[in-house]
Amino acid sequence: MTIDKEGLNLQDFYDVVFSEKEISIDDSVLKTVQDSFDFLTEFSENKIIYGVNTGFGPMAQYKIEDSKRIQLQYNLIRSHASGTGNLIPPKYVKAAMLARLNTLAIGKSGVHPSVIELMTTLVNRDIIPVVYEHGGVGASGDLVQLAHISLVLIGEGEVIYKGEQKPTSEVFKTENLQPITVALREGLALMNGTSIMSGVGILNTIYTKRLLNWVVSCSSAINEIVKAYDDHLSLELNEAKKHSGQQKIAKQMRDHLQDSTLSRKREHHLYNGKVTDAVIEEKVQEYYSLRCVPQILGPVLDTLQNVEKIVLEEVNSANDNPIVDVEKQQVYHGGNFHGDYISLEMDKLKLVVTKMSMLAERQLNYLLNSKLNGILPPFVNLGELGLNYGMQGVQFTAVSTTAENQTLSNPMYVHSIPNNNDNQDIVSMGTNAALLTKKVIENTFEVVAIELITVVQAIEYLKIQGEVSSKTKKMYDEIRAIVPAFKEDEVMYPYVKEVKEHLINSEI
Repeated sequence: MTIDKEGLNLQDFYDVVFSEKEISIDDSVLKTVQDSFDFLTEFSENKIIYGVNTGFGPMAQYKIEDSKRIQLQYNLIRSHASGTGNLIPPKYVKAAMLARLNTLAIGKSGVHPSVIELMTTLVNRDIIPVVYEHGGVGASGDLVQLAHISLVLIGEGEVIYKGEQKPTSEVFKTENLQPITVALREGLALMNGTSIMSGVGILNTIYTKRLLNWVVSCSSAINEIVKAYDDHLSLELNEAKKHSGQQKIAKQMRDHLQDSTLSRKREHHLYNGKVTDAVIEEKVQEYYSLRCVPQILGPVLDTLQNVEKIVLEEVNSANDNPIVDVEKQQVYHGGNFHGDYISLEMDKLKLVVTKMSMLAERQLNYLLNSKLNGILPPFVNLGELGLNYGMQGVQFTAVSTTAENQTLSNPMYVHSIPNNNDNQDIVSMGTNAALLTKKVIENTFEVVAIELITVVQAIEYLKIQGEVSSKTKKMYDEIRAIVPAFKEDEVMYPYVKEVKEHLINSEI
């Protein structure tokens, strides 16, 4: 995959982070970066340029002597490598590195070309900086977390290398690597920006796409298991409402159920004049968690598509300060490092993912409650009622996890706390927003894993393996390969964990 002036798309991140494709830098990019560095070197003579010959943040009023300018960059990196908490998983850090590399490659940061070269090598050799979850307020960018990446680039700090946490100096010696050349403003340029929140946001987008497909498939399978009428998925009904997301979800469900022998036509049963009883025994229409899936998941899809658009715009932007413009022969000071765009989109994504977990939990409850579905034993218990418990235990887990999502879905976007001597008087908390969204997505995979195991048990009880659609049957076979049909009570947590990992790592 080549980084050039065209920028990156979602597939590029997928190829590098998941498929581990190597990246290369187009020659034109290297020339642009070199030109930017050369221009800034010359331009900054006899001028006051923030972060080149001044202190940082509220210390910008202090001019730095020329002899101390290089030390200034090292001081910034070392002092701000102050993250705490859990490690951000290597995949997410790798995505952040790719995002930062792409931003610097635009040529508006004035960095030495060695930055581009070493970052490319680290990504290609899967040498991933140790970065912690806590520390970013998302205003002057992801200063703290990006400082940990910068620390590695100057040959310090720690990395994840071949699955182990090791000192950078040791790994650089093994791999015969040299630190970057700190010549001008490499510390500030590496740290000023939104690349951590954007990298995490990119993977959140990829995983949410995958999650949405599983939720659509689960919803389709439940509809056919209970032999629901199919008109709530019809083209005609869903075209009567003008939202493209709703229409696409309805079509996806129709495609899933195309060859099912269980879905029913209303005209065959209720429109034929044969029902004359005052009380109609069978349901005229299903509960909302089955009938309103296109209307519930449609907004999820529409939101997800907008999130992808905004996050990619951020990744392909110069989110640094100051901005170097070689063409105009000028340096502009401002706030492109501010993370409000990502913060808001992550909050939106978090909300719709939580709604997916709520939908999955309600569908699960429908299957487990025999009084609601009328066709399955309580808790889809295939054993002896009273003696065995079926899926009763894991329902608590699904409910608890969904409740956690609901609490986590409070917005970060409006949780600004002034800091940095009030220089950063309104901040985005975009990194927190992205990391909380990551947690909500992981939680929802757990809820859907429990729902899917229950779907498979329901198919087992009803003995309808040969009647469900081919797509439901494929899903059934995948889960059945992980979780055996059980009548006797089983220890469930290993199964839930394995199914969750299957969903996270599999396209449907």
